[in-house]
Amino acid sequence: MRKRYPIEIIHHSKQIVFIPDDLPNGKDISKIAFGNKVIDVTCAPHPKGRKVIVLSDDVQKELSMPNLSGSLHVFTDQQTLFIGPLIGILTSGFTPYPLRPIGERSMFFAKLLSVNKMVGAIPFVFGEEHIDWDTGLIRGYFFVDDGWNTMDVPFPNVVYDRLPNRRTERKSELLSLKSRMQTDYLIPWYNPGFFSKLDVFERLQQDERAAEYLPETHQFSSFSVIERMLSNYGNIYVKPANGSLGLGIHQILFDKHKGDYYCRYRDQDGINKLTKFDSLEKLMRKIFHKRNLAHMIVQQGISLLRSEKRLIDFRVHTNKDEYGQWQVAAIAAKIAGQGSVTTHVNNGGVVKSLDELFEDKQERDMYEKKLSDVSLLLSSILEKNMEGIIGEIGFDLGIDKTGRVWLFEANSKPGRSIFKHPKLKNFDLLTRKLSLSFGIFLAEKAITAPEDIFK
Repeated sequence: MRKRYPIEIIHHSKQIVFIPDDLPNGKDISKIAFGNKVIDVTCAPHPKGRKVIVLSDDVQKELSMPNLSGSLHVFTDQQTLFIGPLIGILTSGFTPYPLRPIGERSMFFAKLLSVNKMVGAIPFVFGEEHIDWDTGLIRGYFFVDDGWNTMDVPFPNVVYDRLPNRRTERKSELLSLKSRMQTDYLIPWYNPGFFSKLDVFERLQQDERAAEYLPETHQFSSFSVIERMLSNYGNIYVKPANGSLGLGIHQILFDKHKGDYYCRYRDQDGINKLTKFDSLEKLMRKIFHKRNLAHMIVQQGISLLRSEKRLIDFRVHTNKDEYGQWQVAAIAAKIAGQGSVTTHVNNGGVVKSLDELFEDKQERDMYEKKLSDVSLLLSSILEKNMEGIIGEIGFDLGIDKTGRVWLFEANSKPGRSIFKHPKLKNFDLLTRKLSLSFGIFLAEKAITAPEDIFK
């Protein structure tokens, strides 16, 4: 059973631990654990009956526990008191600069670590190079009092994967690190890897509940598939199977009356283009002559809702919470830039909150419920059909002119550009809190019911 208590350190040299009298199974405790470090201790009820856990500083030192303020979660199992949890956030790209130790992403990680007192956990950031396998310690990066500090801590209870890209996660040393921590130390690892667009669609199509939200999507195989889909839908999207940030996306449109083909895309100089061709062959030869089409997917175009003639789609963030349940953490509308093929902010797109987009409350509530219901359903289906432990997903969804919801993409490490909008600041905070709260849930599971995680 999980509880939360303030933690205090006293100067003493006899490995003393005082515990509250309402701590479950407190009378049986003979060991204390922090991260993967476990030591023998003498436990006694707090002499003044206070609802706090007090550690002598020699216990703190032997556990390699940082100086603490605030309250933490504790679990009891097999005569052991587990304090924490200690959540390791794995990434790469560390620099020698103390003010920005993780380069441009330092602010993101600082904000993520800053919710530690709200959730009652101890998070830190680390890279593969910070692990000392011989001592079982990691040189962790902590954000304390508005500044970065490094401290040696034990191996964590759980690892939250925040590797920045596919190329990094495929490195042999990181693959080895992940395998070793999971296999040798039984450390749960959540949000591993990046989704492949085609893989997501193929797995969702196996579930009839999800299939109705999926536009027709194929890996590029031949021009005849494009011809057929253009004939059926009037427009299609051709995009990289493993792309991000809207890069490399092309919209192809077919004018049935005149027989002309159009391609809308962003060129290498960042300029939105709309080019006309009298045949599909000429379009493909001109636009895609330097691209490996085998790595592209072809997707049905949808007649989406518009705002001032500009396309609208929606970003929905879902997160698992401290009870292991899916929650909708944020919803935002994204409106395409002038002449843009995507709604991405870096391509002139604009982020709006739902109340800015839909002035009518009844209409707004209807669309919010539709987007939330679909996102929660798809989250639970993806969780069952994808490898690893998934704790957060970013969905790109569209709503067509009939009110039907469509899934365009699902991202395992969603971008956070929508949270720059002033009305979405609270959702930014919520997603960060939930990211760590799910780590608390996994830490407790790994201690009390490991068979549920390491199946």
